[in-house]
Amino acid sequence: MADRKAVIERNTKETRIRVEIDLDGSGVSEVETGIGFFDHMLTHLAKHGLIDLKITCEGDLEVDAHHTVEDVGISIGKAIAAAVGDKAGIVRYGSSVVPMDEALVMTALDISGRGSLVYGLVIGKEMVGAFDSELTPEFFKALCNNAGINTHIRQLDGSNAHHIIEAAFKSFARALREALSFDPRVTGIPSTKGTL
Repeated sequence: MADRKAVIERNTKETRIRVEIDLDGSGVSEVETGIGFFDHMLTHLAKHGLIDLKITCEGDLEVDAHHTVEDVGISIGKAIAAAVGDKAGIVRYGSSVVPMDEALVMTALDISGRGSLVYGLVIGKEMVGAFDSELTPEFFKALCNNAGINTHIRQLDGSNAHHIIEAAFKSFARALREALSFDPRVTGIPSTKGTL
């Protein structure tokens, strides 16, 4: 089995980003984006996805956090796509329902090569620390479009913005972990088309 690792660098007038990823890691992360709550969520993505993740980002936070969050999503998505390779032998589909105190969030996803996001979180609070909660769908949309993952995220319960967003990151991570895992009974590409 080949190493499923990738390094992506993305440099624009708005952000300078480097992402290193190992899809078969143990959940170790080093994350520095300049947005504390976002860093916290990305460590959950690594820990619960069993993905080793190293991210450095210098963004135009003097403007706002939008470019940083979206471009980190783009970069992680590209890194996942590069690391997963031809997808031979993977489970392909994953789902997870995660509770976080009063919040309950479900994620179902398909590493289909066709990126999309159906988003169903209702977050009543605008800011969580220095993180604008409106950036939550922007992050997941950027990641999923660039990784080629069809994703549905649904809030089943919850009122606390921190809990809802954290449950979303954890449920996405666990669903991704399942979908990226190998099934010894799967030979070749898990699609009747023969490609993903």
